[in-house]
Amino acid sequence: MALIGTLAEAVAELVRDGDVVALEGFTHLIPVAAGHEIIRQGRRDLTLVRMTPDIVYDQLIGAGCARKLVFSWGGNPGVGSLHRFRDAVEHGWPAPLELEEHSHAGMANRYVAGASGLPFAVLRGYTGTDLSRVTANVKPITCPFTGERLTAVPAVNPDVSVVHAQRADRAGNVQLWGLPGVQKEAVLAAKRSLVTVEEVVDELEPVPGAVVLPSWVVTRVAEVPGGAHPSYAQGYSERDNDHYAAWDAISRDRERFGDWLAGIRGVAP
Repeated sequence: MALIGTLAEAVAELVRDGDVVALEGFTHLIPVAAGHEIIRQGRRDLTLVRMTPDIVYDQLIGAGCARKLVFSWGGNPGVGSLHRFRDAVEHGWPAPLELEEHSHAGMANRYVAGASGLPFAVLRGYTGTDLSRVTANVKPITCPFTGERLTAVPAVNPDVSVVHAQRADRAGNVQLWGLPGVQKEAVLAAKRSLVTVEEVVDELEPVPGAVVLPSWVVTRVAEVPGGAHPSYAQGYSERDNDHYAAWDAISRDRERFGDWLAGIRGVAP
């Protein structure tokens, strides 16, 4: 059964230096508060995995937590670039960042393979691209039944996956709904998992289209109201578009970013 406790306790137990860490969420239910706690606890040399890294990954990279990024798209959605990400790639600040780029379909299928206990996934999604020339984990494969040339990508099995959801019950069963992204697959593929939730309730009431993660696949649950901000949690909060716009100016300048980082860490800039 999943343990219910504080976010600080969960990150201290589950996230270790050098881990492969996935913080998943597609526009919705992004585990931002958990990302900030990883920064506060000073984790280093992480391989960060996510289909669509946005500003929380920009923050993790700028804070020096990341050694490598595995992804399929990166940006500040609706605004522009991730400037801490760009600074790391272009200038090695605060540290060099290794990149492994995939397609959306490739990343989604890698999670599915990991969740299914399979070593790799097969798809057509890389046909016509040059990703196989720049990404070592993209390999051609021939179908043994039809002779068709397809592409294989290895399963992704994070050391720890972190997601945000609307509710959990006191037994640690988790319920999420809205835009689910690959949260379910990320949790099932991981060795350890942390779910932050808007609230812990006595009973999970049925919601149309909801995904339920049973407590036996979740390692830790932490009640963190507003833990997805500035993204949103359907039924609990709305997306803070102004926050995304404001991040652009903060992230462009190392000194302004340093002031923001000091605030997250709770120290004087």
